[in-house]
Amino acid sequence: MSDILNQAVTVLNEKLAGADFDGTAKFDIEGEGCVMMDAEGARAADEPADVTLSADADTFQSILEGDTNPTSAFMSGKLKIDGDMGMAMKLASVLS
Repeated sequence: MSDILNQAVTVLNEKLAGADFDGTAKFDIEGEGCVMMDAEGARAADEPADVTLSADADTFQSILEGDTNPTSAFMSGKLKIDGDMGMAMKLASVLS
């Protein structure tokens, strides 16, 4: 597993701890792989999800570090969303 995926799983588990996130979401990081998120937490995996968010590694890392707002990344075309937009909005509130 890549360093970016390892870091993503660690950071996302910290952000999801205690959060009320009851769906499934997948981050598809170009050239790196996928991270699944659900009520159990985050893990490196590529499974079906309610919503899939796709971005390049730089954008993804910037969102995780809090430097980029997920909504702004979506509006500027850096983040693509496929699936349940409501679940994407719920995830964005957990990440910010």
